[in-house]
This record gives sequence, structure tokens and C-alpha cells, in this order.
Amino acid sequence: MTAGLEQLKQAINMGAETGIGVGALLGMTAETLEPGRVVFALTPDARFANPLGTVHGGILSTLLDSAMGCAVHTTLPDGASYTTLELKVNFVRAVSTEGGRLTCEGTTIHVGRRVATAEGRVVDERGRLVAHGTTTCMVFPPVTEQ
Repeated sequence: MTAGLEQLKQAINMGAETGIGVGALLGMTAETLEPGRVVFALTPDARFANPLGTVHGGILSTLLDSAMGCAVHTTLPDGASYTTLELKVNFVRAVSTEGGRLTCEGTTIHVGRRVATAEGRVVDERGRLVAHGTTTCMVFPPVTEQ
């Protein structure tokens, strides 16, 4: 198991215990955590609505950013970190706030020493694609003590 995967599992457990973090805020659950692949899920409700009454695109973007970024995180060595440089999201269909559970799978495309890319797909309970996206992340190598 990579150090990044282990660190991610610990962070998710801590967030679940303390209620701290965006995952806890939105009620995200980690369904799958493996090297290069993460699946998160959430069930939207009226709090997630935009003025039209459907799920706000920022919720779907956050779900994608989390899954894709964490897929990158699972591949990192001990002491390395990352940040999102670019996030591209395509919204395919409106999502009802009463539409049930959404699942997002993020997978790495390329993980280099300085840059990583990943892709993600959000599907509804019926398996219909509602959004998809890509990310570019900057990878920060472990800090070495001098």
C-alpha cells in the first residue's frame, strides 16, 4: 500500500470522527480507496439546491474535485502532497435534490514527479451520467531535511 493511500484513509477516518472537512460537510462517504482509484458518494438534499431547485453545480464540482484529487493522493510517496491546478467539469443533466445517491469515480491518468492528471465521472442511482471532468494537479515532492 502506498504511503499516500494510507494517509488518505487516516484523513478520511479522522474527518468522519471529528466532522471536519468538506467530505463531512457534504456527507460524502468513501466507497472505494485503492491506488489510482477512488469512489465517493453523497445523497443531495434541499440544502444543495441552486435557485432553480436542482443540485448546484458546485456540489458536483466538489464531488469530482475530491474524487479525482484523492485518486492522485493515493499514488503519492510518504511526505509528498498535491494541489489542484485546473478543474474542468462538464454537466450532462440536471440532478434533482430528491434524486437519490450520487456516485463519483476518480481515476488517475498520469502521475509524474511534478504533475498528475485524473478523470472522474458522476452517476445517479440509475447509473446515468450526470457530470464528468478532468483535473491537473501539481505534485510537491517530499521535503528532505538538510
